[in-house]
Amino acid sequence: MHAIDFKEIQEKLSDGFRPWQRSFQFWARATDIYTGYKVFQLRMNFVKDVNKHEDMWERQHELAAHKIYSMCSDLGGFFLKIAQILGKPDLAPAAWVRKLVTLCDQAPATSFDAIRVVLEKELGKSIEDVFETFDEKPLGSASIAQVHRARVKGGKRDVVVKVQHPGVEKLMMVDIRNLQIFALYMQKTDIKFDLFSMTKEIEKQIGYEFDFKREANAMEKIRRFLYDNNRKSPVLVPRVLPNLVTRKVLVMDYMNGIPILSLGDEMAKRGINPHGKVAEAAKFNILNSLSQAYGQMILKSGFFHADPHPGNILISKGSEVALLDYGQVKELPDHLRLGYANLVIAIADNNASLALQSLRELGIATVAKCKNEQQELLQLAKTMFDTEMPPGTKTLQPFSVDSSIKKISVEAFPEELFSVLRTVVMLRGLSVGIGINYSCAQHWRSMAEEALLASGRLSTGRKHKRRCNSLRRLYPGRKES
Repeated sequence: MHAIDFKEIQEKLSDGFRPWQRSFQFWARATDIYTGYKVFQLRMNFVKDVNKHEDMWERQHELAAHKIYSMCSDLGGFFLKIAQILGKPDLAPAAWVRKLVTLCDQAPATSFDAIRVVLEKELGKSIEDVFETFDEKPLGSASIAQVHRARVKGGKRDVVVKVQHPGVEKLMMVDIRNLQIFALYMQKTDIKFDLFSMTKEIEKQIGYEFDFKREANAMEKIRRFLYDNNRKSPVLVPRVLPNLVTRKVLVMDYMNGIPILSLGDEMAKRGINPHGKVAEAAKFNILNSLSQAYGQMILKSGFFHADPHPGNILISKGSEVALLDYGQVKELPDHLRLGYANLVIAIADNNASLALQSLRELGIATVAKCKNEQQELLQLAKTMFDTEMPPGTKTLQPFSVDSSIKKISVEAFPEELFSVLRTVVMLRGLSVGIGINYSCAQHWRSMAEEALLASGRLSTGRKHKRRCNSLRRLYPGRKES
């Protein structure tokens, strides 16, 4: 008769209850934050002094920021990704950004003993048989995995070993299901936008992140594309060690650099004026490199890195940009890639009728609640798909009363486009964060035309005509030769 292993039974019971515990914690906290805002909105109706409104909103955002921070910090995992999405200076209230930006790289590390078990099971060898050196202290820990610095036996350069946290996949899927239910409720009551499709795309993308073989293939594909299509790749992409890749372990080149969020501190250490010419030139080069890489990936290839948050961007010597973490990549079907190319041109040319045509071609269904539908649709397209901020504005509030999204309900939005939307919004957040306001649509316009020309959807004559029309808008008195 076998002895009863009470510890094993306890662990199994604990694993069974954890999803229920997480669900309860999420709903209790999300409901508290949501009702807090609804009660506050009712109170605002009784405050006649408009001058007090801004201060009251700021205090409410501060209160909510602490609650959101606490929820994301305590639950970890998937909610750290939510913190990354919400904590951007171009979109969320400033109080949220100040609080949530500190959470982006604070995922708790898994113990080295647990990491050793995963590594040796996946590679089929002991750590000592594979690596000459292996730093037990992780370089960083994220929601799905953590990374360690090491050197392979016989190797001359350091590598990064990415190892998946054990047991994280099941809990993260529970979190996503809860978010989907919350999104359904929000889109029926407060936000007239197809949020459910957005969460379905998040579910699909995060599901891919648990397969490191897929990530390795994506990294190599993007690396080859950028290196083959440029004299010099606009961004550095790590090289994979193909014989050391499994579903839960990925070994790649170590990229030396500083996180983009530490750029200001690094400049201060070196005595560089953050507002001087040297700093401005470096910031411009960084933004230009990222924008060039993303424009080419999205419009020319259709296969792109879909997670450009600050934790995935390193700055190397000479303002070179290294782009890390290819767990979230997206492949756009040609009809969406080319439809988006048309929309980029419409935004760059401020062409409302072409924007309307492009949105319809992309399958974005809207219902207007205003008279000047075309102009509001153009403004909505800019809010979603361009990085440029209106003059004198540091924060976009897409869900404010006078925003385009309140005047135009987005009834249907293709899931595949959410990765483009998220990428553009993150690029906008980076541009705001480093203090340079630019339009990705203007930067990508020529790439969009090249993509349409290559597909046969834009003749050279139409390209010349569009360019002339664009120049006439910029220079009304100029005659074309």
